[in-house]
Amino acid sequence: MTHDTPHTHDTLDDENAWLEDIHGEAPLAWAAEQTATTLESVAGPEFEALTDRLLEVIDSDDRIPYVSKRGEFYYNFWRDREHPRGLWRRTTLEQYRSADTEWDVLLDVDELGRAEGTEWVFAGARLLPHDHTLALVSLSPDGGDATTVREFDVVARRFVPEAEGGFVVPTSKGSASWIDRDSIYVATDFGEGSMTTSSYPRTVRRLERGQKTGDARLVHEVAPTDLTVAASHDHTPGFERDVVAEVFDFYRSRTLVLVDGVLVPLDLPEDADVSLHREWLFVQPRSDWTVGGATHATGTLLALPFDDFLAGDRAFERVFVPDAHTALSSWAWTRTRLVLTLLVDVATRILVLDPADGWAATALDGLPALSTARVVATDSDESDEIWIHATGFTTPARLLRGVLGDGPDRAPLEVVKSAPAFFDGSEYTTTQHWATSDDGTRVPYFQVAAAGLEEGIAHPTLLSGYGGFQAARLPEYSGVIGRAWLERGGVFVLANIRGGGEFGPAWHTSALKENRHRAYEDFAAIARDLVTRGVTVPAQLACEGRSNGGLLVGNMLTTYPELFGAVVCGVPLLDMKRYTHLSAGASWIAEYGDPDVPDQWEYIKTFSPYHLLRDDVEYPPTLIYAATSDDRVGPVQGRKMAARMQGLGIESVRYYENDDGGHGGAVDNRASARLFALMYDFAWRAVADQPKWTP
Repeated sequence: MTHDTPHTHDTLDDENAWLEDIHGEAPLAWAAEQTATTLESVAGPEFEALTDRLLEVIDSDDRIPYVSKRGEFYYNFWRDREHPRGLWRRTTLEQYRSADTEWDVLLDVDELGRAEGTEWVFAGARLLPHDHTLALVSLSPDGGDATTVREFDVVARRFVPEAEGGFVVPTSKGSASWIDRDSIYVATDFGEGSMTTSSYPRTVRRLERGQKTGDARLVHEVAPTDLTVAASHDHTPGFERDVVAEVFDFYRSRTLVLVDGVLVPLDLPEDADVSLHREWLFVQPRSDWTVGGATHATGTLLALPFDDFLAGDRAFERVFVPDAHTALSSWAWTRTRLVLTLLVDVATRILVLDPADGWAATALDGLPALSTARVVATDSDESDEIWIHATGFTTPARLLRGVLGDGPDRAPLEVVKSAPAFFDGSEYTTTQHWATSDDGTRVPYFQVAAAGLEEGIAHPTLLSGYGGFQAARLPEYSGVIGRAWLERGGVFVLANIRGGGEFGPAWHTSALKENRHRAYEDFAAIARDLVTRGVTVPAQLACEGRSNGGLLVGNMLTTYPELFGAVVCGVPLLDMKRYTHLSAGASWIAEYGDPDVPDQWEYIKTFSPYHLLRDDVEYPPTLIYAATSDDRVGPVQGRKMAARMQGLGIESVRYYENDDGGHGGAVDNRASARLFALMYDFAWRAVADQPKWTP
């Protein structure tokens, strides 16, 4: 089937431009009315019961409290029914191993909000390295990306007032990190001209204790058209150094290191991932790189002693080389070992490498098939301790701890914590399948369905995807999906389309800019394959995606409406003509292209759902949701899409907008449960035999 690009609307004549005033009285009133109508359409005992069941999952006290080790303590942030805004707390390893862990609460965010009259949302804390008595705590006033940073005295359990010399950075997008006890690096909004067109800081400064933020000394700045800049101090004993990152866009950056008081740029590809650890420099190029008489393939991990690099040596060692099935997902250090997390046909494998033995590699055993394992914490300065999160679609998460290396403390992986099961995973089977896209590329996807699923009989099926920014979608246990979809008799499918990182950088770059359509063709191919295999039919197939995934399913709605019975579109990009002028949109030009450049708009308009809508097409029922406080994508594009659909007489669209929660869509557990219930209930009503969704 050929999909033409209609020109139904003049892009310069936008009848919904008034909705771009995010906090304007009229747009907020419109969003509130739409939200109320949407909730009324699902209201009833069944919806409330589903919301309560999903809240049980989110509120469960049996969830794993993930920790990070700093000094002798293990730190965790925790939200539950009694503490919807959360507790920042810590414990000892002995206590953490116990069934009834005793926690030392450092900060009660709910109590802080009540005391200060601001509904603070915890956004992380940076402890002073090697000391751990002070922390830089980030707090968002609404759940958005913009945060205020305040110094916290861990011993006294209080924020250090600015009047007493405490560090306080006003609310803005940016970063703050420790240099030493009395100085920090700050990248924030310093006033006119200090932010990039992408809404991030373009200067990084050194702030001394007792100084006003505006008096901080300039360290480095980038151009207004760059993405941002940041600086950090490496506190590793014997390898202390200062590093500045000039970030040009999402995939290009330059690393500078302070050498004898001068910032020295490292002669490396702009599209490479670069990191320093102790004596080592690591480089992973995103395109083939010829250096030192050798050509290194995209996605290869290279290592070289940093001092040798500064002296002119370019004879990098290949620590990892990808192949057609295997990609490097991430790497992390313990004290003496390098840990690589690989994706082999989208299933996890972990290797432990010993740099003292020529990077000899050993596979870490004990991981189940078709599963996901992530290194969630290491202690790279002091020990070879490693913490791993392991999960699968039907296997609740487990937290494993081990100690690598050759020392007396070496210990095999042990299960320290296990998450509860919120549905009976033994009743379901996970399988992997491959669809063939329009250009012949084989694209994998996972299917989770009742054991013994009878093919040839249509089943309500939910197809989820993302396909962007080199983010891989991997098998994960979800009590929410289990209860809201699988237990009702539905089939859940996860797409691993191009644009993601499932097969490394090349899998991502193959769907950039003018090749964006490849991601959408992949997703449509999977939808067709599900029908061909007899799993479902279009009328019983729903698709779901958020953020860039919202753009994905927006294109399914406008370009492939015949393949789906429902679309759930979350915190989405949809107006690709205006996206660079909305919220943080300018930062994604490297992914999609620049619509203000005529030649680029020619291809961008082919995947701009807002401009592809027509009044002569029957579209499937559609739910669009967003958040007023989302300062990354913002609610504007979702609002405008829903309004244009309604203006075209499309009655099967619903719009829902939370007032807080940022890009996550909701900020507390009850709001999250209500949003999840709405998403899955909407899709179920649309594609299941009974009850049918009606406008």
